[in-house]
Formats: sequence, structure tokens, C-alpha cells
Amino acid sequence: QVQLVESGGGLVQAGGSLRLSCAASGRTFSSYAMGWFRQAPGKERVSVAHISRSGTMTFYVDSVKGRFTISRDNAKNTVYLQMNSLKPEDTAAYYCAAAADGYIYDYWGQGTQVTVSS
Repeated sequence: QVQLVESGGGLVQAGGSLRLSCAASGRTFSSYAMGWFRQAPGKERVSVAHISRSGTMTFYVDSVKGRFTISRDNAKNTVYLQMNSLKPEDTAAYYCAAAADGYIYDYWGQGTQVTVSS
């Protein structure tokens, strides 16, 4: 099992930046693919970005390509989401997740709120 704790959310003006972190417990962090998801009020949770176990492959939803960067530090058991050029439509609760098998996510953090003001 792995436990995930997100941090780094907050209130930022449009055009600003935030970096989210997700710290994982356990000694097998590198065996999990990791992902970031977000859920806006009244909407479903959607995928934002994903990173392979080694960190060599990354995937992004079209709406964040060129603005967000997912990365991981397996030595620190942490995955990051660098968010630049933030827009009001990026406002959501952001969740990190871990996948033991492929990109099927089994474990979820509690979420961190990101609010972008116009």
C-alpha cells in the first residue's frame, strides 16, 4: 500500500504559477506510475497529467500541455506538478494518485485546492 499527501495548493492570480507536491509513504514508490487529476465544483474528476515509474514518459491532457509539467523524484518519494500560466478554468481540487498496475489508479490523496482568480 501507499499513502499520498498533497500540498502546495492555494490562491493565485491568472497568469501565475504554483507547484503541487505529493509525498508518498512506503519504500516502493518507484514501482508506481503516478498521476494528477482535478475536480472542479459540480464536475467529474478528470485526468491532468501522468508520469511513468522511471519518470521518462509523461502524458498531459490537451488543456494543460505547454503550461503544466509533471515530474518525480524517486529518492524523495515525491511527485510534482508545476503549473504555469494559470487560468481561472484551472480552479479545482487537485488529487495525486498511484497506479501499481499500468495506469490503473488504486491509491488517492486527499486533494489540495487550487483557485485562480481573474
